[in-house]
Amino acid sequence: AELTVAAGLARGLMELAVSKGASAAALAQRSGIEPADLADQDHRVPFAAYVALMRAAKALTGDEALALHYGETNDLAQISVVGLIGYACETMLDAFAQLNRYGRLVVEFDGPADRFKLAAKAGGHWVVDTREHANDFPELTESTFARMVCGPRRFGVMRLAEAVHVTHPAPTYRSEYERIFQAPVVFGAEWNAVMMDPAWATHRIAQQPRYVFGVLNERADALLKALEASKTTQGRVEALLLPMLHTGQASIATVAARMGVSRQTLYRRLRREGVTFETVLDRLRRRMALDYIRANKVSLNETAYLVGFSDPAAFSRAFKRWTGVTPRSARTAPPAG
Repeated sequence: AELTVAAGLARGLMELAVSKGASAAALAQRSGIEPADLADQDHRVPFAAYVALMRAAKALTGDEALALHYGETNDLAQISVVGLIGYACETMLDAFAQLNRYGRLVVEFDGPADRFKLAAKAGGHWVVDTREHANDFPELTESTFARMVCGPRRFGVMRLAEAVHVTHPAPTYRSEYERIFQAPVVFGAEWNAVMMDPAWATHRIAQQPRYVFGVLNERADALLKALEASKTTQGRVEALLLPMLHTGQASIATVAARMGVSRQTLYRRLRREGVTFETVLDRLRRRMALDYIRANKVSLNETAYLVGFSDPAAFSRAFKRWTGVTPRSARTAPPAG
């Protein structure tokens, strides 16, 4: 499945590049990321497009250290719910655990489920980035480590890193590493890791009331569930079906063509996940019909049309099969609870 990043991450990078003189239109043209793709910060954009955006931003601004500067200046709480959860954690160690839990909401990566691990080595406590093929895009290492070290300075933790190791070669702007990290940096190392101040785990954060933590976790769990669903064939089919439900063209042939596979291949992939195309379509229609009826913003005939029924009577029969009641009864029933 294609790796993605949160639109908020790409939007923050684009805004930084524009502030440094890059043309927004040129950035969009070179990366393939349009402004509409970034309107919702929880929307996903392809990882490859984000790489193209970073490379274009560096070229158009003339700032080779742009990835470092992005991590240094950008507040994760401004671009993702993951950053907000970090501010609601009690300690740095708590925030570290949440970053591993929800980090893919910010950026998906090639590697194990937990991107970061803790290691004791050479007399220090290290946070290790386990991303594979990191040297293919070292800018992600740069921005991640810079954000990891500079972010806590916003709540008073001024010294965090005691050493920084990266696997990529030293760039021409290595002096920026020293300025930003304020710690010795080793290039061409065996791992990508930051040796932390011994007291880092117990540093308090708690910038938000504790109840906020639960609210944000619920939101992050929902986003994570949606992201994981999008990686399945069923999830991709649903995403393609949604904008075409009302057209009456929601067929397996149409969806297979948009996915670039044959009908037989799509059928087999869905069967491996224990569903059929008809089941996915039926469940999606049911879910959307219930959403429209609960919202009470469109008529029942319009609801039938929006979920792909040209005949209101056929929609009514389907709805009764789904729920045991007619659409009209569902609309007039008192709210649950």
